[in-house]
Amino acid sequence: MSEPGTPAPEAVADGSGAGGRAPGRESEPLGVTLALTGDVGVDALMERLADADALPTDSHAEVYEDVHRGLRDTLTALDSRPGPPAPGPPTGPGRADPAT
Repeated sequence: MSEPGTPAPEAVADGSGAGGRAPGRESEPLGVTLALTGDVGVDALMERLADADALPTDSHAEVYEDVHRGLRDTLTALDSRPGPPAPGPPTGPGRADPAT
């Protein structure tokens, strides 16, 4: 008896492989459309995902890892940029100046 979600041994024994595809046969394109983000670097990484459609399934991990690395680097770069100054204590009429 096989585990739930695992093809029965006889389904694989015919040489078609899991899922009924012949070994080495390329996967069918998913046709997923991606929305642009407006960030040139992020958009280029997202377009890289389309490369996976033209590759056999066992090569998808390389594309996903490449895109993940690029997105992680982009987020890390955001942390290194100087941001707006931190707000100070409120000042103005009726507020005591903490320096006096």
